[in-house]
Amino acid sequence: MSSEQRLSATYHPFVRVAGLPFSEAVEAGDFLFLSGQIGIDEQGSLVRGGIGVETRQTLENIRAVLERRGSSLDRIVKMTVMLADIGEWAAMNAEYMKLFDTHLPARSAFATSGLALGARVEIECIALR
Repeated sequence: MSSEQRLSATYHPFVRVAGLPFSEAVEAGDFLFLSGQIGIDEQGSLVRGGIGVETRQTLENIRAVLERRGSSLDRIVKMTVMLADIGEWAAMNAEYMKLFDTHLPARSAFATSGLALGARVEIECIALR
């Protein structure tokens, strides 16, 4: 690959939580790669109320990051959903479908043995800028 073909990347630190060892989002070419988001509120606390409430807040956090970077939910091309309990997939999916009913990004979902701050769901995505 020649130097003219190399993509440059722009790294954006987390807005809500300073000092994390990874970026909130990375711009590379026409793509925006978001780190996993969980359902934290403006104060950085995990919202209460279960998987539905957490999923809704997580998606709102994704929306906020995308909008700060000049993109939007309808420009997402790939989502990866991590669940603390795969048994909560249907409840997560019910909230997810409220925002993604016609625009359907590619998506993977899997269970984990634990998520940051005891979250029930974490979602990362790739979007067009």
